[in-house]
Amino acid sequence: MRIRQTPIGNLMYQRTTGIILRTRPLTETSLIAYWLTRDFGRLPTVAKGARRPGSPFQGKLDLFYLADLSFVRSRRSELHILSEASLLKTHQALRKDLACLRQAAYCAALIEQTTETDTPVPGAFELMADLLGYLPKQPVQSQTILAFEMKWLNVLGLRPDFQKTKVSGGTAQILKKFVEADWQTLSRLKSASAQITEIRQFLHGFLIYHLGKIPHGRSNALNVETNLGAGIKRC
Repeated sequence: MRIRQTPIGNLMYQRTTGIILRTRPLTETSLIAYWLTRDFGRLPTVAKGARRPGSPFQGKLDLFYLADLSFVRSRRSELHILSEASLLKTHQALRKDLACLRQAAYCAALIEQTTETDTPVPGAFELMADLLGYLPKQPVQSQTILAFEMKWLNVLGLRPDFQKTKVSGGTAQILKKFVEADWQTLSRLKSASAQITEIRQFLHGFLIYHLGKIPHGRSNALNVETNLGAGIKRC
């Protein structure tokens, strides 16, 4: 973990790179940004004055924005003070497509549900960053979400034991590929509809058993092909 600290006066500024998983207003002028960071895991920060016209944060804090950030830790709560954000990427293509946005939002919710704040999870930031870069470049498909769920379970140390799973041999091989292959390789993987159905049902039960519940939005994230037929734009 590469923690960067800069002392200024009595304050210790810490620096990292993060992806905004969600935001919400705090006051009429301030905003809370919930980050997934490379060095600290999930990190909630208050951006004071961010909602004021002319704020230095204006245009830099929105859903799935990637930025270098500097913050000061709070001594009284887990809500730290954001001092600076240098925008690196907006993922604008992703944000313009509802199907992609739904998939990204579900994956963000899954990460939020299964991690603690200020607790680094090796591989979490990279997995989410890779997903956000991948989504707009490929036809939207449910396989992407199933692969993300498998990759995330692996990050959490909850990878299924494929010798004990009640899935067919061919489906078990696909689950292994979901974990081990990169996104570019997975984009070329063709799975039969029966296998996708089997994987979807297996992971539904597996996630509930190990995590207690599944975040809201999984159904919409998985039913993208059906939704496309109803008029939702493709990535």
